[in-house]
Parts: sequence; C-alpha cells; structure tokens
Amino acid sequence: MNFKIVLYVLGGLLRLLGLIMIIPLGVAYYYGESLTPFLVSIFITTLTGFLLLSYKTEDEWMRKEGFAIVALGWLAAAVFGAIPFMLDGISPLNSLFESMSAFTTTGSTILTDIESHPKGILFWRGMMQWLGGMGIIVLFIAILPKLGVAGRQLFRAEAPGPTEDKLKPRIRETARILWMIYFVISFLQVVALLLAGVSLYDSLNHMFATMACGGFSNYALSVGAFHSPLVEYIITFFTFVAGANFALYYRAIYVDKNLLFKDDEFRFYTALILAASGLLTFLLWRDLGTDLFDSFRFAIFHVVTIMTSTGFATTDFNLWSESAKMILIIVMFIGACAGSTGGGIKVVRILILLRHSRMELFKALHPRAVKGVKFNNKNVPEEIVNSIVSFVVIYLIVFLTSALILSVLGMDIITSVTASIATLGNIGPGLNVVGPMGSFDPIPPLGKLVLIANMWIGRLEVYTVILLFTPEFWNK
Repeated sequence: MNFKIVLYVLGGLLRLLGLIMIIPLGVAYYYGESLTPFLVSIFITTLTGFLLLSYKTEDEWMRKEGFAIVALGWLAAAVFGAIPFMLDGISPLNSLFESMSAFTTTGSTILTDIESHPKGILFWRGMMQWLGGMGIIVLFIAILPKLGVAGRQLFRAEAPGPTEDKLKPRIRETARILWMIYFVISFLQVVALLLAGVSLYDSLNHMFATMACGGFSNYALSVGAFHSPLVEYIITFFTFVAGANFALYYRAIYVDKNLLFKDDEFRFYTALILAASGLLTFLLWRDLGTDLFDSFRFAIFHVVTIMTSTGFATTDFNLWSESAKMILIIVMFIGACAGSTGGGIKVVRILILLRHSRMELFKALHPRAVKGVKFNNKNVPEEIVNSIVSFVVIYLIVFLTSALILSVLGMDIITSVTASIATLGNIGPGLNVVGPMGSFDPIPPLGKLVLIANMWIGRLEVYTVILLFTPEFWNK
C-alpha cells in the first residue's frame, strides 16, 4: 500500500469539499444566519486538504490504492462534512451519523426538531446528499485532470452494480457524462416543483434528496408537509427516474431510443414497482378503508421511494397493516437499479439470481444440458454470477450481524431489523422507533456506530469497505 498516493488524493478531495462548502455559506448569509459553522469548516477542511497535498508522488497507482482512496474518501468526507453540524450544537457522534447518512444518501436522521435548525445547515445537509448521489469520487474524477489509469481504479471501486459501466474509453469522460445527465434531470425537477408552487429553497432541498435517492427533507413531516398530490407525483416520477441506470439514459438518447424498453433490468424494475404498488393499493383500500385514488397515491409514492432507497414519506406507514408493511420491507431488500443513485442489493442482482436459480432447477431435470444465465440476450459470465452470490451472502451477514447487535443493545426486533436494512440499503426510515415520523436518536451510541458503518459499507457496495479489514489487503 502506497500511503503517499492515498493521502495525496484525499487532500485533493478535501480541498474540493472545502470549496463546495462556500455554497451553503452563501445560503446562510442570504438568510442572515451565523456564518461561523461554515467559515470554520471551510478553513479546517481546506487547510487539511492542502497539507495532505504535500504528499505528492509520481508512483504508479494499483487497485489497492483505488479501493483505499474510495473507502477512506467517503469516510473523510463524512468526518469533515460533520463539522458544520457540530458547530451548530449537535453532538460529535450525532453529527457524524447525520453527515454519513447524507453523503451515503441514506436519509436516516437523528434530528428530532428539523425545522429548528438554520436554513444554511439544512441546505448543506441536503446538498451533501446530492453530491453523494452520483458520487463524490465520480465528481472528483470528472473535474481532476491527468488521473488516467488511476481514475479507472477509483471508478471501478465506487461504481454501483456487478460490473463497471463505461460509456467512453476514458473514465473521466464517462464521469462527466454521468454528472451532466444528473445535473440536467436535477434542473428539470426544480423547474417542475417551482411550477407546482414550491419555493426555490424547498425545491432545491427536495431535488437534492430525490435525485440522490437520499430522502432528507427540511420538514419533520417530509413530503407530507406540502399536502399536495401534485408535488407527490412529481417527486414520485423523478425518484423513479433516479432509481434507474443513468448510463442507460445516455445510451437511450444517443444509441437507441428504444433501449429503455429493451433493457431487462429496467423492465423488471418497472414491473416490480407496478406489482408492489398494485398490491399495496389493494391492502390500503381493504385494511384502512382509504378510497382507491388515495390508496394508489400512497402506495406508489412509498413503494417507489422505499425501493429506490429514497425514503420520503407522506404518511406514517408505521400505522399500516402488517401485510402492507411487509411489502415495504421486501422492496427495501431489492433496491434500485445498478448505475443509479439508489441503494439496496440492486434489481440486476436479484434478476440474475432468479435466473440462476431457475437454471439450476432446469439442470436438476436435465443434468447434461448446457444452459447459461442470460441478461439482455447475452450470457452472463460465471465469475459475475459467483460474485453476485458472494455479494448477497456478505450483504446478509452484515445485515444480520448489525440487527443482532441492535437487539442486544435493547432495541425491539422490528426496530433492529428495519434499522439495519434501512442503513445498509441506504434507505432512510425503518419501522417502530425509527419509523418515518421518528428518528434514529434513541439508538444507543454503540448502535449508532454500527449503523454508521452500515451506511458506509452499503453505499460502497460492501466489498470496497470490507476489503480494508482483510489481512490480504495490507499484505504485499
């Protein structure tokens, strides 16, 4: 491990983060709030960045350095991003929890009285999600020149999904394309919310949370605070868009306009959402007596936001029937598409595992048959299938371990299970204590540390963080 390379790149990342903090500083100035939290944060973050840049080296990057930079880069961003929260009077542990939740686009909050915090702080909280949505490392690659092969190592370590999805031969160009698409769709959502009568400040905050599949709202009632079906449908639509593969959008625009409807993952993603929304609509109508229009509205909003790991809410689904809540728990595990800003296991992995299971059943009847797993009419290499199986096993081990720790710390089983999957899947709210109208503040300190680790592990697709804790990673 070449630590000089790691420290040097982290220095550039922190210097960039310090510059970005100027934006919420401007928001705080506009609303006449204290500038101290951001001035101090900018100074500390930028200074640390410049100090680390002194480790400049011409040594060649390897895969190990790429994984270390991505994992430690997200951790460093969360630590330094927490400074404004601490200067706002939030405890260091809670500040780190909120910051990690924002950057990893989890949306789980420890704030109990959200509206009491300064607008500049809440804007920073939302903006952190937007930066983390497409990826601060991908942003770093997009604007940093001369990364070359090193950029490929960073992109491979961070890119969500079972395979690396390059749009251009140069990774820097791929990063720029993804950020361009992300920015354009973000702009369109802000315009749509403004036309629906939402203020610019609220439009930006909820765009940050929607496009990043993050879910942080600057209101305790989340999207329910607007009391507007139109706003809910706008957010539902753009959340659905954010939960699909951004590389697929590029190919649909420039290669084949029908590619969206040809893509196996996108079709399965759409079918799952429609099926879950239809079933949930029926359950809400049957169990709660809600009329069909409102049942559908509540159902599709919560299925889309939970499955894409956004975690917005318009009502307290803690009060729904057990069968209705079970649907939400199931889609929590599935997650969004690969190459999206969403979390979870990812739709493509679920689809390939289902096809792999079907193939194994077929081979049990026809042992001599030669039959492979297909995705988009192409055979999936066996090593990809094996890596997906390994991913799901490790994912479930992390989930069960963190849920067990929370239960040992005194949390009830529903809170323990849903808090674990909500943070590992970067979803946001769970059930019971950590429900949509509650917060993660009652979780004991050790439990919060476990959930912070969950968010970090889940955002980086498990392997990138887990590798840091294996002896082989540090051996020559």
